[in-house]
Amino acid sequence: MALFLSTYVNRIDKKGRVSVPAPFRNALGEDAHNGIIAFRSYQLNAIEGMSMQRMKVISESVDNLDLFSEDQDDFAATIFADAHQLNFDSDGRIILPQDLCTHAKIDDTVAFVGRGTTFQLWNPDAFAKHQQTARQRVHDKRATIKLKTFESKD
Repeated sequence: MALFLSTYVNRIDKKGRVSVPAPFRNALGEDAHNGIIAFRSYQLNAIEGMSMQRMKVISESVDNLDLFSEDQDDFAATIFADAHQLNFDSDGRIILPQDLCTHAKIDDTVAFVGRGTTFQLWNPDAFAKHQQTARQRVHDKRATIKLKTFESKD
């Protein structure tokens, strides 16, 4: 399973190309699709990014909703109808579609933000503010994470 960590800020060239960070490309290397899947975040002014494998998991989850239900239709319209398959060129770059850049207010630089099994693309200044707010919320709530237990296969 792909794991995306850290934050990288890269410049977008005049043709709209941006280099995907090497650690992200390496994590995606296991995926049959030679690129990323990207769509507008429906909660944030950011772009959601992931492997095709992860997108298939999301598709299966939406398929578990009641067929023809409003929820299933809403998720399909919000995620799948808006998704772009962005292939890597020979230099590990992708071309960011203008509709995604407009949504995330991305201009000449983009922050690739690891989120574990997925990542996001942000306007770097907007992400810095978002991260500061998120850190403050975690601090104020004294939030903790319940770790998943792993069974030994002995």
